Amino acid sequence: MEVYAKLLSRGVYLASIRTIYRVLAELGEAKERRNRRLPRAYVKPSLSATAPNQVWSWDITKLATLQKGVFLHAYVIIDLFSRYVVGWMVAAKECKDLATQLFADTVARHGIEPGLTVHSDRGAAMKRRQSVSRCIRRSSLRCRPSTLRSHCSTPGKWRRWR
Repeated sequence: MEVYAKLLSRGVYLASIRTIYRVLAELGEAKERRNRRLPRAYVKPSLSATAPNQVWSWDITKLATLQKGVFLHAYVIIDLFSRYVVGWMVAAKECKDLATQLFADTVARHGIEPGLTVHSDRGAAMKRRQSVSRCIRRSSLRCRPSTLRSHCSTPGKWRRWR
């Protein structure tokens, strides 16, 4: 752009700006000049279980009621190995105390050994300042929280149903 402007100010017109860039690109002279970080090859995180009660995954979803704008909240805990629903609860509100109580009851019911990994997505309830993950970590539940991003190879597969 500067060369084009200086030549024009001297009364010399060689070509349009786009043509100059095209010629420079053919000669390998037009490229990104900023320092850029090289792309890294990241390992896709994954959770795996070789037996029941090693990894649990949980989520909260809204359930529509017959009244417009009124929702119930379904808390569900699923065992990753067997895909068995180990604990669930339906409540009128989304609350960390209710989720912590659900986990305490479910852990007591199944007699969980120390070392259970509890996975959650990065939803609003899981990202709050006083999130359930912190409550699980600090409580006597002896669980490790995990918030790995889940992966779906089919685009749009996990969209909400309307």
